[in-house]
Amino acid sequence: MIDEKSGGGGLYLGVEIGGTKLQIYAGNLHGHIIERNRFEIDTSQGADGIRSQIQQTVPQIARRHKLLATGVGFGGPVDWKTGRICLSHQVHGWSDFEMGDWLSKLAGTPAFVDNDGNVAALGEASHGAGSGFHTVFYVTLGSGVGGGLVTRGGIYHGAQPGEAEIGHVRLDRAGTTVESRCCGWAVDAKVRASKLNHPQSPLARHVGEATRAEAKFLSAALQENDPIAREILEETAEDLAFGLSHVVHLFHPQIIVLGGGLSLLGEPLREAVERHIERFIMDAFAPGPKIALAKLSEDAVPLGAIELAATLSHQAKPT
Repeated sequence: MIDEKSGGGGLYLGVEIGGTKLQIYAGNLHGHIIERNRFEIDTSQGADGIRSQIQQTVPQIARRHKLLATGVGFGGPVDWKTGRICLSHQVHGWSDFEMGDWLSKLAGTPAFVDNDGNVAALGEASHGAGSGFHTVFYVTLGSGVGGGLVTRGGIYHGAQPGEAEIGHVRLDRAGTTVESRCCGWAVDAKVRASKLNHPQSPLARHVGEATRAEAKFLSAALQENDPIAREILEETAEDLAFGLSHVVHLFHPQIIVLGGGLSLLGEPLREAVERHIERFIMDAFAPGPKIALAKLSEDAVPLGAIELAATLSHQAKPT
């Protein structure tokens, strides 16, 4: 059955495989999502548990819709040319798995696989905050820090393995990385330390007895003009801006999109990064690229995977 919203030509399957969630979408060329499926991942079951869920879900979608191609955003390094998973840092059992071949047989379509940071970048460039810009850099601020570069509608690929690893950019010669200073867990640790050192602050009051994801309480404390919360925000934004200044000097993107859980701090984070990055780039590049907040939230990777499937399947067609 072909969903009428697909325009009669069929749909594309977009799959996100991460360390905490599995998402399987069906959508069309215009970024319209026809069907969403979201599952929490039980890491104790390893890759077998995720594959089992995919095996249960994909054939059902294929029966409901005519599928043209499948795209995958995987949370770890992959060989994008062959569709082989190199490994996952969060879930055991993925090393050297031939994801492209496996999913192609399961869905009955061509299948294309890339890193989830690259695929999220493609999603934001095609249907989110980067739409209309020809060079888009995306950084995701989650439990780690990842990135992706899209230029003229395509993902930039360097030599294997990996590219756009903004989280591993060094901030000093001692080995301090962007990820070690700007990921969600790093900011959680800063908030925990501030609670111990300033137990009477608005930030400490908002954190209360929480023992995880403390960074999310920064927003409420910032609204109360808490200087402790402002200090943490400025320090994080300055480190991130310094790391991103290297991206600007190397690739000169028109726009940098901030995504991931930490980006939910919203305008205060965006404004601070924009303000600090101008200090770190050469005068000829001033005032620097547009800094924007991601628009697609949890849809970024699945929508990017749909775009990946549509674009590469079209390119693969004989002329």
